[in-house]
Amino acid sequence: MGYLLQVLRFFVRVSKEVRYSRAILFLVVLTGLVSGFATTGLIAVINRALTGQGLSGGKLALAFFGLCLGLPLFRFVSTVLLVRLTQWTLHHLRLRWCRRILSSPLRHLENVGAHRLYASLTNDLGALTESLASIPLVIMHAGVVAACLIYLGYLSPFLLLFLFGFLIVGLVTYQLPVLAAIGYGRRARALYDDVVGHVRAITSGIKELKMHQPRREALMERQMARTSASMVREITRGTTLFAAASGWGQVLFYVAIGLMLFVLPSYQKLPSAVVLGYSVTLIAMMTPLEMILTSVPRLAGAAIAIRKIDELGLSLFDSSAEKDADSGAAPPDWHRVELREVVHSYRGEVEHETFTLGPIDLALAPGELLFVVGGNGSGKTTLAKVLLGLYAPEAGKVLFDGVEVTDANRDRYRQSFAAVFSDFFLFDSLLGLEAPKLDAEARRYLAELQLERKVRIDGGALSTTDLSQGQRKRLALLTAYLEDRPIYLFDEWAADQDPTFKEVFYREILPALKRRGKTVVVISHDDRYYGVADRIVKLVYGRIVPAEPIAPSASAASAELVNPLR
Repeated sequence: MGYLLQVLRFFVRVSKEVRYSRAILFLVVLTGLVSGFATTGLIAVINRALTGQGLSGGKLALAFFGLCLGLPLFRFVSTVLLVRLTQWTLHHLRLRWCRRILSSPLRHLENVGAHRLYASLTNDLGALTESLASIPLVIMHAGVVAACLIYLGYLSPFLLLFLFGFLIVGLVTYQLPVLAAIGYGRRARALYDDVVGHVRAITSGIKELKMHQPRREALMERQMARTSASMVREITRGTTLFAAASGWGQVLFYVAIGLMLFVLPSYQKLPSAVVLGYSVTLIAMMTPLEMILTSVPRLAGAAIAIRKIDELGLSLFDSSAEKDADSGAAPPDWHRVELREVVHSYRGEVEHETFTLGPIDLALAPGELLFVVGGNGSGKTTLAKVLLGLYAPEAGKVLFDGVEVTDANRDRYRQSFAAVFSDFFLFDSLLGLEAPKLDAEARRYLAELQLERKVRIDGGALSTTDLSQGQRKRLALLTAYLEDRPIYLFDEWAADQDPTFKEVFYREILPALKRRGKTVVVISHDDRYYGVADRIVKLVYGRIVPAEPIAPSASAASAELVNPLR
């Protein structure tokens, strides 16, 4: 069974990293095997008591009650250890998966899609953990079967060879429906990605769906219902085949018992004690064999999960991820950021069309206020992501004080930037910001941003983020400002602000950052404020073109305007 070996190899690698997992796994397997052999010993004692062979009645009774007490004890210990092993392994896999996502290139994650990442976190890791719980049980029941076969060989080698013939036929014929069932499982797993994508569309687009009944019905009937129904059909077919294969294995064993009881005695005389011993042992083997067969779908599901994770390009054991920056390290002093002949390509708005940014030559210096302008789709946000180190250039290089930015130092480079993206995410606390007077400083900024009546802060936690888009952007600005990084980037920050705060942003906040020696890059369409910039970089179809001369800066805002973040 290739999928079983694949799962075993996976967990061998996991066991090298999870603390105490190898010792616990060894104890689980050991107690399981002891439990399996104890079960077989109990069968042998019962058989001897029924046939009147072997030990005296007192010794048989002592052995019987000793095994009756020891068997549940070993199973209890095995179960407790197994729960501990599976839960801590799931914890480890969950954290490793999240860290793998955080260390993967942003462009790759965008291509994979958030719904596939979520589906893998909720489905694949659970399947792997379930299979981990199955492995010791399979080993334990395999121990029971092995011990029973040894005992059967002791009773009659001839009958054991006869039984092996049935086992070989059973294994071969069992594999055929199992392979087909695995195929159905793979298709069902692929459809699960689509179902999660539709659920994400429903939750993210709930307002639009409520406002448009035909769109709502189209999403539910043409996409969600059809995809979910297809997934159910694939799962049902696969489960049916697994059940049929399991039933076929049981039928073969019953046939073997029937032939041994009613057919073989006609051709070869068998001692009644041997026939009775075989009958009792084979019946006792039915339960562990059934448990092994029941575990096959879970192991197959784990193999599908491993393959799915690898298909996402997020192998849990891939060492090619970006190296994290030193925790808590302050950004270094700097003198120049330079993009030299940088090129980055991605799929354009038209299908099968590739949009190319570059080649771009651009340099930033401390204390500079730079505006990046251009039409929609001109490459402004892509340029920003390359500048921030979120995208690696396909050609050319990014230099930080003359040192090329690579996977080895890209995360360190990113720590020099604070950014508010157009599609920003607002956390409900000031994560990663620790200062003795953080709350007091944040409250002062809340007041200056006119949010003190909307949001309270205590211990770095925000009381709410349920605000208008403009207010949420002000909170994001507050967070970025508290980061106190050398370089700031704002992607259409003022687009959702009222005229007052738009004026404050361009006339007060940006010049205040510049006076503090910060470099500020602003992506903007607000041409009336272009005069605030020291320099304008204009993009047209992914290339820098000469920009119009900067008009003289308009007069400062009136004295009545607040001066937040001063």
